[in-house]
Amino acid sequence: MGGPAIPAFLGIPPQVLADGVLLLHAAFVLWVTLGVLAVWRWPRLALLHLPALCWGVWIIGSGGICPLTPLENELLAAAGESGYRGGFIEHWVQRLVYPPGLQRWHQAVMAAVLVVVNVGVYGRLLWRRPRTGHRRRASRPGPAADAAPPAGPPAGR
Repeated sequence: MGGPAIPAFLGIPPQVLADGVLLLHAAFVLWVTLGVLAVWRWPRLALLHLPALCWGVWIIGSGGICPLTPLENELLAAAGESGYRGGFIEHWVQRLVYPPGLQRWHQAVMAAVLVVVNVGVYGRLLWRRPRTGHRRRASRPGPAADAAPPAGPPAGR
């Protein structure tokens, strides 16, 4: 990449930092794609997942490059290694998951699938969530049920 040299952060070599950025990037991609499963179990995680999902869909759908990719490339260059062209998904994930010749329209389909699946799950979560002000009241026993049972033996014996 040939950019400015990046000094070691707190004495950590640039290669280790690049590996850390790679792991962070991979964790973020997993969170974007699979985080909805955690949200299904713990709905409050939606506050963290929805912004990440929006960012991921925008990057994939627009064909943009996540800022972590150039950072990783700069760190690799500072470590004396060559970076890679394109984005994180094209370089790392495509090798494992996507077939050769991934085209722009494939990315648009992936973004659409990500949106549809998440809209479905989030819609289901909202549907099953109790609505405030519309909660069913627990049936209350009437006044007769509150009365104490009659004292003494049952009548008729």
